[in-house]
Amino acid sequence: MDLLPSSRFTSWLLILIVVAVINPARAQAVAARSDVVVYGGTGAGVIAAVEAARMGKHVILIEPTRHLGGISSSGLGWTDVGNPNTIGGLAREFYGKIYDYYQNPAAWTFGSRENFLHAPGQRVRAIDSVHHLMWVFEPKAAEAVFDQIVQQPGITVVLGQRLDLTGGVTRQGTRILSIRMESGEVYSADVFIDASYEGDLMAKAGVTCVVGREANCTFGETINGIQTDLSTKNQLLPVLDPYVIKGDRSSGLLPGVNADPGGADGQADHRIQAYCYRMCLTDVPENRVMVTCPSSYNPKDYELLFRAIEAGQHDHFFKLDRMPNGKTDSNNDSGISTDFVGMNYAYPEGDYATREKIAAAHEAWQQGLLWTLQNHPRVPAKIRAAYAQWGLPKDEFMDNGHWPPQLYIREARRMRGMFVETESTLLDDSLVADPIAMGSYAMDSHNVQRYASPGGYVQNEGDVQMPVPRPYKISYGAIVPQVEDCTNLLVPVCLSATHVAYGSIRMEPVFMMLGQSAGAAAALAIDHKSPVQRVAYSELRDRLLKDKQVLFIEK
Repeated sequence: MDLLPSSRFTSWLLILIVVAVINPARAQAVAARSDVVVYGGTGAGVIAAVEAARMGKHVILIEPTRHLGGISSSGLGWTDVGNPNTIGGLAREFYGKIYDYYQNPAAWTFGSRENFLHAPGQRVRAIDSVHHLMWVFEPKAAEAVFDQIVQQPGITVVLGQRLDLTGGVTRQGTRILSIRMESGEVYSADVFIDASYEGDLMAKAGVTCVVGREANCTFGETINGIQTDLSTKNQLLPVLDPYVIKGDRSSGLLPGVNADPGGADGQADHRIQAYCYRMCLTDVPENRVMVTCPSSYNPKDYELLFRAIEAGQHDHFFKLDRMPNGKTDSNNDSGISTDFVGMNYAYPEGDYATREKIAAAHEAWQQGLLWTLQNHPRVPAKIRAAYAQWGLPKDEFMDNGHWPPQLYIREARRMRGMFVETESTLLDDSLVADPIAMGSYAMDSHNVQRYASPGGYVQNEGDVQMPVPRPYKISYGAIVPQVEDCTNLLVPVCLSATHVAYGSIRMEPVFMMLGQSAGAAAALAIDHKSPVQRVAYSELRDRLLKDKQVLFIEK
């Protein structure tokens, strides 16, 4: 859905047409120029583009897939809100437009608004009729809203273009001059925003970043690094034998089970929390496609599931949080669930082929999980019957076999920027003098690995869920690289935070707010011809407050 370009961008296109006639090779070298290039059409990327455009800048928004919205339009419809009073600006506008979408009776194709609001297990907060906000939505509704809000002067959307990971970033000194896509198309700008989940632009520009868990001692934290003692939620029953043949150590460990946790509690490691797809399921027969057994299916991969069932786990294999029109947002919900624990370590810094292989393995795991619960003879009939009605919705993800296109990248690279958000800064934000958004969700990490415990059973490790006592401020310095790394890049998604702090910040509404702040900062940096590190915070603050961003809450 490439949109009509602005007049300034039209001038550049006319120049390129002339250049193409005179020198076709040169035309390929420079595809387009704009004030701001946003790489990554996630919720943060869309909002960043909108904010910069509203401040008079031309923005090229580049999304590697064919869909805008990231995980919010790919199954994560049950928004992790935290404290709703912290969500302002364009993020709040987005959830208001979701509310408006569902005010149209035509949006309710398999049910009614009233029935949905009063359905068993539905939370009151799903629809906020007082403030005209809606926090729960179908994937196609989210994508429709994202598609709508980018349709304004100053934004050109480019879909299906991926950054060339081999020399695709051209720099001069500390500035990025241009980025090249795999197609050969080149985009240049005054300021760049990396709003991707992976942080590819950031990394390929030479910005300092990390992957994995820090040691507790690095930033004076208490719940970072390896955490065998804290991993009590989403834990396996402490009776599951870790060996291929029960009791036979010589038979080897089950798939995905390590011999030990790899170090002492609080020690750093390279591992990252588990990924999954946020499955959108339905029990509406006329809108349902049943999942078939994956071609790669091997029942040995589900031995841990069978043993968990034999040990007494009979439900909570995944959530069934209700969305409108008989659909769900189905997320991880127990020790053995949709998270493909330990199978994503190579993803953050992998090439595209590596990532595609990992994503396909996650898809096969989850479809195999659903098929197993519905069909396998080792699953009791009562459990099979309980899951038998769930399938994929015909009216979602129609170009991807009704399966979500975006893997839930809970954590990948993280920048080491001007300010590092840590456990301490979330618990006491008095050190944050330049807030650009707020967070309020618990410090939340999904499981990171499985290992054979000294007691001789399988244990999950890495699930940490530590509440924050109150909403906290997020520093502008957390989205800004160090001066020596890059002076015209902003990073609102793979921002500067430790593993545990990132676990709280990484919620989609917060990413949107950070995207808005990045878009505003980019526009101000252009206006004053200054590095992003020298944007006057007072001016940025005033602009964000004018645009109804929430920067603090009186305590």
